[in-house]
Amino acid sequence: MMVLLRHQRYMTALLSSTTILLLLYFQNYMLVLTYGSYGLISKKVPCACSICVTDRENSNWFSEQYDPNIPLLLNSTNGVLHANVSRWWKELQSSAGNYTEVVDQLFPLFPDKEHYSDAGPDRCRTCAVVGNSGNLLGSNYGPLIDFHDFVMRINKGPTEGYEKDVGSKTTHRIVYPESAVDLDNSTHLVLLPIKILDIQWLISAFTTKNITQTYTEVPSTIKANKDKVMILHPEFIRYVYDNWAEGHGLYPSTGFLSLIFALHICDKVNVFGFGATRDGIWHHYFEKILTSYENSIHAGRFENETINRLQRENKIVMHKGWT
Repeated sequence: MMVLLRHQRYMTALLSSTTILLLLYFQNYMLVLTYGSYGLISKKVPCACSICVTDRENSNWFSEQYDPNIPLLLNSTNGVLHANVSRWWKELQSSAGNYTEVVDQLFPLFPDKEHYSDAGPDRCRTCAVVGNSGNLLGSNYGPLIDFHDFVMRINKGPTEGYEKDVGSKTTHRIVYPESAVDLDNSTHLVLLPIKILDIQWLISAFTTKNITQTYTEVPSTIKANKDKVMILHPEFIRYVYDNWAEGHGLYPSTGFLSLIFALHICDKVNVFGFGATRDGIWHHYFEKILTSYENSIHAGRFENETINRLQRENKIVMHKGWT
């Protein structure tokens, strides 16, 4: 009898152990299956889109260029510039003012907080970066552009009268003083500061209105929502120059900076109005004057090659209107 009981206890223990081993086996099997079909379930998902810009594992080239820790916008916690950034930025200016004094005036005026720190596996933020190329004319992209969560426009590119092709929605407009235009109350004014005077102009435009001249005439004031003002960080500008333009040109173009900015705050990026027309002509959709992507300041050819590389690496989708 005792032998029988010991045998039953042995069989029970053996069955329990076998059950646990089988459970572990199937758990591992499911883990491998999940990995083979959809990606390892323990892997941190960067966003809720089907393809996420910030997924750095699907492009070695992108991973080498992209720095997720770079400061994008100026605020009081990151306002002190690294020496190498300060030297490079000041070399772009003919007469540099006192940066410390200027930013001390800046932060009390405009929102002093961290923006766009809400990235995560539940977010799928779609962004349209809208350039000013003539290839937008006749594209009928308006509804598609307006469908995005964020619509970023560059410099003076208008919407009125061009809604069918360029849309009417604007959430961000990236400008410098010489390209500034009035904005509605829902649009973020994103200042591209190439010089300290640009920041001084921004302060003046909302206070004393005494700056009317830089290297050319600029508006003394601007219609914009003060609570939606942002300033691109000089370190971000330097980062785009070093990592993405790879030192070509004097500093990156507004369009190129806007696109890289979008890569950092968006999960899915669609690009409109970049490049030439079907006939290889470079001009703005709102004027007849011919333009060129290559000049003494911006390395347009290299920027264009980088943008095309981003498309090949599935980081952006280019919409050229005529394709």
